[in-house]
Amino acid sequence: MGVEFGHFDMTDKTDLLVIGGGPGGYPAAFKAAELGLDVTIVEERDVLGGVCLNCGCIPSKALLHAAEVLESARSAGEMGISLGEPNVDVAKLRGWKQGVIDKLTGGLKFLAGKHKVKVVQGWASFVDAKTVSIRGADGNQSQISFKNAVIATGSEPVHLPFAPDSDRIMDSTSALALADIPETLLVIGGGYIGIELGQAYAVLGSKVSVVEMLPNLLAGVDADLAKPLAKRLEGQFEEIRLGTKVSSMEETADGIAVVFDGGETVTYSKVLVAVGRRTNFGGLGLDNTTVKIGDDGFVEVDGQRRTTEQNVFAVGDVAGQPMLAHKATHEGYVAAEAAAGKKVVFEPAAIPAVVFTDPEIAWCGLTESEARERGIKVKVARFPWSACGRAATLGRSDGATKILFDPETELVVGVGIVGHGAGELIGEAVLAIEMGAVVEDLALTIHPHPTLSETIMEAAEGR
Repeated sequence: MGVEFGHFDMTDKTDLLVIGGGPGGYPAAFKAAELGLDVTIVEERDVLGGVCLNCGCIPSKALLHAAEVLESARSAGEMGISLGEPNVDVAKLRGWKQGVIDKLTGGLKFLAGKHKVKVVQGWASFVDAKTVSIRGADGNQSQISFKNAVIATGSEPVHLPFAPDSDRIMDSTSALALADIPETLLVIGGGYIGIELGQAYAVLGSKVSVVEMLPNLLAGVDADLAKPLAKRLEGQFEEIRLGTKVSSMEETADGIAVVFDGGETVTYSKVLVAVGRRTNFGGLGLDNTTVKIGDDGFVEVDGQRRTTEQNVFAVGDVAGQPMLAHKATHEGYVAAEAAAGKKVVFEPAAIPAVVFTDPEIAWCGLTESEARERGIKVKVARFPWSACGRAATLGRSDGATKILFDPETELVVGVGIVGHGAGELIGEAVLAIEMGAVVEDLALTIHPHPTLSETIMEAAEGR
């Protein structure tokens, strides 16, 4: 999708200027346009969709789906179906992945036109609270004034200062480009990005090792939900080093020589650095406004996502945790409606999170670990998937569903699921929390049989 770049002068104006065309920016723009505002998006790429669509959520899920297909083919023998060892054509897989992205970015181009949203390729910087300067892809400078603005510039991978400048050092973006399948791969960071990509590369043929400085993988995820995944990873990964740091890295003729904090040196074909993400404010010129950035590194916003500069909003990763695309989208809707003068506030009762590994892990609301840390009393109803008929037919009985509820009112306060397709199941739980359901409501809701969704009902019935 090519986007329009036009020269602006000080007479050019827009009702709402959206800086960033990702999952927070373009929904804000489209919603504002639906409400009758004149809208302009400034996006550095030549396509909309941001990191999520172009080099994050979507390509990673495409890659994970390919890995799932491979695993299914390899395990088919257990059902008496012989398919032989699958062959991976990396170039064709890369092309298929890009085709998925192109289809979706093309759809956004169509929607931008349908909503009459002007899309400008370039980099915006605040001149003051009513004007931005735009550096176009061709290097030309121009300006546009606005009534309201939305900052939706997202985040970028954190880089290790001691990492050498080498094609053998990947971040999540370059890992998803899928240049090749390295013989050996070290993943630095045991969070969801590192584990998702590490598992995908392992299934595709790499010998994957993981190093994590904390004592467990997936910090913040309840231990009982992480356990089935950890067990599966033990068979897929060459090595998992917990409570270990990387001291230094050096490129050699054979790859990247990695020195661990115990002094051991191991050489890997490639290294994936997945130690987190940080907000992307570079060059925004926020010093020319009264927008404040908190000690946590996020823009300070109120319930409408207004910054301390009342006509400037911030949504998505720049506006605080959790740094999730779907949270950004809903913040974008709120900001757009607020800019249009609507009485609205961002106050979700629960925001779902999904780790798209195999098995998947999904949760919403309060977790058991959070309840313990905050001294909140909860009761927990659990249902193992070993007792689920549908899980048995899929050969995936390694899951579990649990419901956290208030012991006095029985209000559902949290749900956690680990297992095949957990991310597709968690929506029901989010709705239950948003609607103020009690655990009996879930037990009395008739679920289709045989399905994995029954595990939510069964957990509730076992309370």
